[in-house]
Order: sequence, then structure tokens, then C-alpha cells
Amino acid sequence: MGGSAVATEGTPGPLLFGLDGSREFAAQVAQALGTAPAAHEEREFEDGEHKARPLASVRGRDVYVLHSLYGDASRSANDKLCRLLFFIGAVKDAAAARVTAVVPYLAYARKDRKTQARDPVTTRYVAALFDAVGTDVVATVDVHNLAAFQNAFRCRTEHLEAADLFVAELAPRLAGNDVVVVAPDEGGIKRADAFRRRLAAALGTPVGAAFCEKYRSGGVLGGGMLAGDVGGCHAVIVDDLIGTGATLARAGGACRAHGAAQVTAVATHGLFTGDAPALLAASAIGATLVGDTVAPFRLGAAMAQARVRVVGCAGMVAAAIARWHGGAGADVGD
Repeated sequence: MGGSAVATEGTPGPLLFGLDGSREFAAQVAQALGTAPAAHEEREFEDGEHKARPLASVRGRDVYVLHSLYGDASRSANDKLCRLLFFIGAVKDAAAARVTAVVPYLAYARKDRKTQARDPVTTRYVAALFDAVGTDVVATVDVHNLAAFQNAFRCRTEHLEAADLFVAELAPRLAGNDVVVVAPDEGGIKRADAFRRRLAAALGTPVGAAFCEKYRSGGVLGGGMLAGDVGGCHAVIVDDLIGTGATLARAGGACRAHGAAQVTAVATHGLFTGDAPALLAASAIGATLVGDTVAPFRLGAAMAQARVRVVGCAGMVAAAIARWHGGAGADVGD
């Protein structure tokens, strides 16, 4: 995609900033847009405080700030969130016309409701922080609960789905097989069914559906019942993210116990926390596809090469920025 795709004649293109920890992803997005990330400065102070500011003029510009909010070896999700908010505030103070926070992985999106007495609804509090610094738009990829995400923010939200990227990767491998798409829990049925319909269209053949029982008690996962027929089929387990890997490993075991010939897992965000790499390596799942919204830094080299395939999302994000900058927006279903 060249620069002409994101700007009409006489209209400057979007300014894209990639904060520390997301520079590589931002550079890929910028390349797909036919531009380069805008210059900015991030400074650390001796007492642990920091500041960040744009070095390019943002006055009257359409600005996109990209930062994926997952914790890594250098910064926690909280630290990244704070830095993103402060940078957005600085850009707004510098008279940007519009600021879009492009957050491929949105921290705290899973805590979107009360599950116990006096529980926090952290998704709503994070939304209030973005609103407080003047964010015009918040965009993310495959959020945990779309309705909760859309309802939490007062500013406009944009939601991107990576399903088509995974379908394009899977379809050639699955051709000629009987395929069943499996939701690893009841809450993921709608997500899995949407994926199933896309995959069936790509394969040109019917694709079955199933879901696995899941319950949690005292922090321990349970449940092994599988609703749906996976016998002799290639089971594709679809989820939004991989945390400890326990949910996917349990679902993979249930599929094999019910006669699945092969098991593949698909998840947009690969956090791989705790013992996830070892757990998935020992599981019934033969291959796992994840997006690069979270860098797979927790995977060992052997696991990454043999069992996990990372699917790039930068082109999808760049195409969305081109649409938003052109004024078309991205309604649900785009």
C-alpha cells in the first residue's frame, strides 16, 4: 500500500507514532502505509518517572499512537498504559486535530464485569483514563468482550478482527479434511461460530461446530464434556488469547479423547504466561497459530519453531488506518 492510499491530494497523511516496546510493530504498519513512524522522544528519570513527547509537529494532524499493552521483561502493562496515556495527553496539548490510540492488545479487557462481591470493573476504569486525556478514538484487535469494550468508552471505538488472516493460513492445510471448529468454553461460542462460517466459505465445504465445558473453582479449571462430534476430524480450537494455556490444553485433550484425528489451536493474542509453553508442548494440540499483537518473547526457540506459527497483523492494522484517515471509519462487520 503506497502513501497515496492514505491521503488525498493536498491532504497530509496520518502521523503514526510507535512507543517503546511497540516500535517494531509500528514500523511494519508504517511500511504498509508507505511512510515511516513519526519521530518522538522518551526519557527516563532517576526516580522512575518518565516523559514522552512528539518531535514532529502534530498541529492540525490526524495522529495515530500505537502501543500494545502487554507486560514484558522491561515494562509492565501498567507502565505501558501510563506512558501511552501521557503521550496522548501531550499530543492533544500540542493541538493535534484527532488522536487515535491503536492498541493491538488492550490490557484489562478481560475484567469487564463483576464476578464476585465488590469486584472492580477494570475495563470501565481504563476507558475513563483514555477519555480523561482526550483520546478521540480507541482501536484494538479481537477484544475479549466486544459489547463491553464498546460500552465502556465514551469516545469512538474501532474493533478489528484477525479471523480472515488465520483462515487464509489454515485453509490450504485443512483442504480435504473433515473440520470442526471448537469453542474452548461456552463464552467463546459466538466467536468460534463466526470463525467457522469464514472457514467454511474459504474451504467451500461444511465445517462442524462443537464446544467444551469449562468451569473454574478456587482458581482451578475443570470440565471435560464436549458437545459436538469431532470423531475423525481435524479440530480447530478458537479463542481470543492464550494466557497460561490451561484452557486450550484442556480443550485439546477433550477433542482427542472424543476421537479427533488432529487438533490445531488459533488465538489472536499469545501471552504464554507461566508454564504455558511447556503445558502446550505436552498437550494434544499439534500446532498453534497466534497473531503478533503480543511479541512471542516467552516462547523458547524450539517451541516457536516446532509448534507455534505467528501470523502478522500489521497489514490489517495499516489498512484500517487508511480507511479511518480517509473518513470511511470501520463499522462492526467491516
